[in-house]
Amino acid sequence: MASKTHGARLLGAAALIVLSTGVAAEGRTLTNDDYAGAERYVGYNVTPLVDHAVQTVTWIDDAHFWYRDHDASGDHFVRFDTGTGKAEPAFDHARLAAALSKALGKTISADKLGITTFTTAADGRLDVNLHGKHYLCDMKDAATCAAGRDESVEGIGNEPGVLSPDKRSEAFVRNWNLWVRDVATGKEAQLTIDGIENYGYATDNAGWKHSNKAIVVWSPDSKRIATFQQDQRKTGDMVIVGTNVGHPKVEQWKYPLVGDKDVTMIERVIVDVGARKVLRLKMEPDQHRSTLCDDVSCGRDGGWDDVQWAPDASSLAFVSSSRDHKQAWFRVADIHTGDVRTVFNESVPTYYESGTGKVNWQYLPASHEVVWFSERNNWGNLYLYDLDSGKLKHAITKGEGNVTEVLKLDAASRTLWFRGVGRQQGVNPYYQQFYKVSLDGGAPALLAPEPADHTITLSPDGRLFADAYSTPTTPSITVLRSAQDGHVMNTIARADITRLLASGWKAPEPFTVKARDGKTELYGLMFKPTHFDAAKKYPIVDYVYPGPQTGSVGSRSFNPARADHQALAELGFIVVAIDGMGTPWRSKAFHDAYFGNIGDNTMPDQVAGLKELGKRYAWIDMDRVGIWGHSGGGNATATAMFRYADLFKVGIAESGNHDNRNYEDDWAEKWQGLLTTDKDGKSNYDDQANQNHVAGLKGHLLLAHGTMDDNVPPYETLLVVDALIKANKDFDLLLIPNAHHAYGAAANYMMRKRWDYFVRNLAGDVPPKEYEMKPPKD
Repeated sequence: MASKTHGARLLGAAALIVLSTGVAAEGRTLTNDDYAGAERYVGYNVTPLVDHAVQTVTWIDDAHFWYRDHDASGDHFVRFDTGTGKAEPAFDHARLAAALSKALGKTISADKLGITTFTTAADGRLDVNLHGKHYLCDMKDAATCAAGRDESVEGIGNEPGVLSPDKRSEAFVRNWNLWVRDVATGKEAQLTIDGIENYGYATDNAGWKHSNKAIVVWSPDSKRIATFQQDQRKTGDMVIVGTNVGHPKVEQWKYPLVGDKDVTMIERVIVDVGARKVLRLKMEPDQHRSTLCDDVSCGRDGGWDDVQWAPDASSLAFVSSSRDHKQAWFRVADIHTGDVRTVFNESVPTYYESGTGKVNWQYLPASHEVVWFSERNNWGNLYLYDLDSGKLKHAITKGEGNVTEVLKLDAASRTLWFRGVGRQQGVNPYYQQFYKVSLDGGAPALLAPEPADHTITLSPDGRLFADAYSTPTTPSITVLRSAQDGHVMNTIARADITRLLASGWKAPEPFTVKARDGKTELYGLMFKPTHFDAAKKYPIVDYVYPGPQTGSVGSRSFNPARADHQALAELGFIVVAIDGMGTPWRSKAFHDAYFGNIGDNTMPDQVAGLKELGKRYAWIDMDRVGIWGHSGGGNATATAMFRYADLFKVGIAESGNHDNRNYEDDWAEKWQGLLTTDKDGKSNYDDQANQNHVAGLKGHLLLAHGTMDDNVPPYETLLVVDALIKANKDFDLLLIPNAHHAYGAAANYMMRKRWDYFVRNLAGDVPPKEYEMKPPKD
């Protein structure tokens, strides 16, 4: 046992500054075998034990798709013919493995190809993507592979491209300008010429995210591109400094902060590809905002979410958002003159969102209509507007429950297909199901009725859809269904967890508790040791992510490993995750629960839920309550330790955005509001700053951060460290040199330190010394 100290010591691969080690543990001494038993349930060990779990498919054309199947013998890429129901290998795995082995200079196994995705190139070769590195493989005769673009390395020729609808061209950014590349020949052409540093075309920089991809929307005829010139010349900088021998590596980029007078703006343009001309829309610069999240591009397809072309490419529709997200304007642009017409707008007291997971508004110029998403009745529903007058025609969907994602709209039949939650009585309100509804109203038809979470992949023509459905406790069944009535046409795969169960794995237990108000139902998952004994008392650990953009539990689809919850439970803990009020998927009022008060962090709900569980189960020791979280969860953990210290005895706050005045502008200004300061110098952001509450700390707190975190800068944690030192508080600090937000190669080290910290300080046991995590080698 080390004595209390205000010194520092270096441990292993990371610096651990020990400011409080507490007293010696008096419990049992855990061994390497105990930790190895827990590690059996980490994702890299249990995920490979699930066979035939096909979550999504990739459509090749209207009648064929491919998917990756996995079983004990390895990975298999399968091509499925929807007409015949026949599944066969998508390519010759052995031939491709041999060709890749030769190209890479190392042995590639046919059952472990390592492919992320693949497509067929214009010349017939197979374009395989190995985590960003492309190889063009000729599978005829003596199969060979040639190295293609390497998107993992920045530089000329490796820029990631956005493919045109006709698949002949791809747009990309180079030296602040927009270019196109002919897919077949590789010939390149520069489309814009006046892009300069920090005032470039199609550039991707949200502050917390900054990449080299192009943010564009191609017109359906592949002749024009909608994009923007992003003005961040006056935007403030973020600077982080690396750790190395010699002069340190310095990273500097534009990173607007809450309250900044000058933030990143976009100037909307339309580029004529053939003529290489830029048409600037006749409007003031727009905010760098989305109706979906805190970036102009945040949907899963990586496109520009709030922009849609007319099907005949004759006009362009888009939605502008105010800086505080409280107002959204639906607009239409003339692609020949640049004139812009505002059709209608929606203003809300808190924040406007257009969906959950996808922007849901739809542009229907042929019928002079707009489908609009709104939560005006406390639920996410769809409404039909007149495009000419801007007037509401009628509601398309009504009542309780949310439309989450509009996946298809057929203007000819006036039918719309969408995923939704909370619309079926008696079904878990987080389970996504699939519906179709007429634009002219009427009750939606349920096409995926099983009470489970449904992942839907529509065919390009919308006639069919692959449906993978599961729950946190039941593995997935994947079927092919008709989009007209939902009837099952074929079974694609049935997940088999025989090998997983043989490992001793047990499913988490869903539960409900009451929220802070004593009335609202909250949903969570509980993880127990596989050797659980109801006669014992177990310390409890609350994993927290407060939102507001997502919650603690995550997807309700089957997942054999959620973070390291089961692994930690195996060391003698009860682990829970609870989606508190202020997180999405439920009603608007539920989501708005702590709007303007980020310091809430769902903690009143976490406290209420934990106390209810403690009363319900005698085997939960409410004198030993711990909490941990990452990013927003790191913020919430510190809040718990400072403001609810009588309940939470041990906390691990990883990479927390502890004061959102030091985080990028968009996220906090959406949830907390614009920064306001009164004549006394007090602001509406003072209370949310964790460093202002350090006096409340009583228990054991471990703060952790990567020193090259370009999402949540490390200064966020150092603000809290500074305040704790000034308050003469004992705490622990783990800074991981050169690590980004998710810690990269040090993630497993952090996981082990997390186990050690709870084992020692919450369970009162002694962890094995320097246990080494053993992830499988590639």
